[in-house]
Amino acid sequence: MKVDVSRVDVWVASIEDRPGGMAEKLDVLAQADVDLEFIIARRSSSSPGTAVVFVTPIKGARQARAARKVGFEKTKSLRAIRVATGNKPGYGAELTKKLGGAGINLRGFSGASISNRAVFYVGFDSNEDAGKAIRLLK
Repeated sequence: MKVDVSRVDVWVASIEDRPGGMAEKLDVLAQADVDLEFIIARRSSSSPGTAVVFVTPIKGARQARAARKVGFEKTKSLRAIRVATGNKPGYGAELTKKLGGAGINLRGFSGASISNRAVFYVGFDSNEDAGKAIRLLK
């Protein structure tokens, strides 16, 4: 099964925890023709009334300017890779077992499968771990 592994920049922004808070941020990105492949958001446990949203990719100068305009910035502490492959039952377990067996700790892990494709986003604490994961999974 072919596996496509690539490094990605994850962008993050704070949002107000209220109806429409996230829509305001995403609408600006949409108007700038940002073609997002991944969005995940959650409430902040340490700051009531706020939430955080992570997105990727944001490509192009105009798109990056639009993102910064509404508070997005590239994460400085999170290193991430994108793993795209055919859909196979148990691949998420196989992937995390392979990384764990190589001594690579995960900072975050998200995945989805639609029809015959599966895509995973894997976060690491360091560039070294991200690079090691890329070499291991290719």
